[in-house]
Amino acid sequence: MNPPLDEQNRPDYEVTPAVQDVTDSLREVQALLAQQKRVESLVHRQDSPRRELVENLVHKQHLAALRDKLVQLSAADVARILEALPQDESLLIWELVAPERGEEVLDELSDTVRETLAATQPLERKAVVLNAFELENGRLRQVPITSKTALAAATPIWIDLIAPSKEERGWIREIFDLALPDTDDLSDLEESARFYIEDNGEVHLHSDFLLDKDGEARNVAVAFILHRNILFSVRDEELPVFRLQRLRARIQPGYVSNGTDVLLDLYAADVEYSADTLEEVYAGLEAVGRKVLSTQVTDAEAASILADIAREEDLNGRIRRNVLDTRRALSFLMRGRLLAASQHEDARQILRDIDSLDGHTAFIFNKINFLMDATVGFININQNKIIKIFSVASVALLPPTLIASVYGMNFRAMPELDWPWGYPFSLALMAVSVAVPFAVFRRKGWLR
Repeated sequence: MNPPLDEQNRPDYEVTPAVQDVTDSLREVQALLAQQKRVESLVHRQDSPRRELVENLVHKQHLAALRDKLVQLSAADVARILEALPQDESLLIWELVAPERGEEVLDELSDTVRETLAATQPLERKAVVLNAFELENGRLRQVPITSKTALAAATPIWIDLIAPSKEERGWIREIFDLALPDTDDLSDLEESARFYIEDNGEVHLHSDFLLDKDGEARNVAVAFILHRNILFSVRDEELPVFRLQRLRARIQPGYVSNGTDVLLDLYAADVEYSADTLEEVYAGLEAVGRKVLSTQVTDAEAASILADIAREEDLNGRIRRNVLDTRRALSFLMRGRLLAASQHEDARQILRDIDSLDGHTAFIFNKINFLMDATVGFININQNKIIKIFSVASVALLPPTLIASVYGMNFRAMPELDWPWGYPFSLALMAVSVAVPFAVFRRKGWLR
């Protein structure tokens, strides 16, 4: 969480008007919160029969003042304030944000703060799973959908559904005459089952989108349907690509003009996200390479390196599968004459970006194979060292074993048995037979 923007943390560089505005707003919010705590504490200490009534009245007045202040701020400023405040105060402010602005504010937050608010907010403030977006002045505007009536009254170009319930699927079926596919049925690999056009003109695309979160990468299946000039998207969980698309379309006028534009921009954002993740793979392999090329690698370090390489290989494979699926989807749209001339150029640009990523993923696969072979080679070297020790020991101990076997034979005609110095002589002979091979091995460098 970012530190509070107080006097002690004020930057030395020149503050822009926008930064100064959010700083002033943060101070006002902090002052209102501090005033609320002081007044409520004072009222609570008073011994009055109407203390509870007065306390509730004061609390409502302060909440109203905070709510009025938040209404005057943009979503980005509210998000900045939420990140700057301590968690308990941040949760209080979040509860005062108007429900229709909740999604917009969440898109501006960092992942850590967003997850904290989503995990602790009451059920009525949970992120909705049915998001409808209309086009207003060249920008996407989210329409609050709380009922079937609200959905029927909207004129969306994009309806985004996250793990839709049976009731929400029923709304879509009744209002738009569309049966949404089940996300469990989106895993078919053959192209005819992933990209097709129904007899009534519905365009279906089943695509994989990359999700790399908390060190765990996976491909999330998303179903797209273009129907009545509206894009419907169905998935089981939130994806950074969709959040980025909503944010860009709200801010930049003319960013999208119809559902097909939204679809292409989602594919473009997915390729961009894959490229960013690929940069992380490069960084991870660079760190692994430094370990592999060090002077000596122990077995424990080699095991850790192999685990790191396996993770990067898995992520690189998912990226390659992801962009391959995106290429197939774009090729289907272009072959089916489903794109306008300007959209064709956008699709070709996305395909060029995918071609550039293909070269990187192929290079990374080769680098992973090299690092894997080098690491396995170090493991073999360590094992050979152990085997060499046993080999040297067995060869060096063979002569004394032979001497002990000779003098261990029980025959009458063995003069050494009656010799008083026979036992010390045999011990000395065995010691010399051990020392001579070790001296030869050391001279030849076999003991290193």
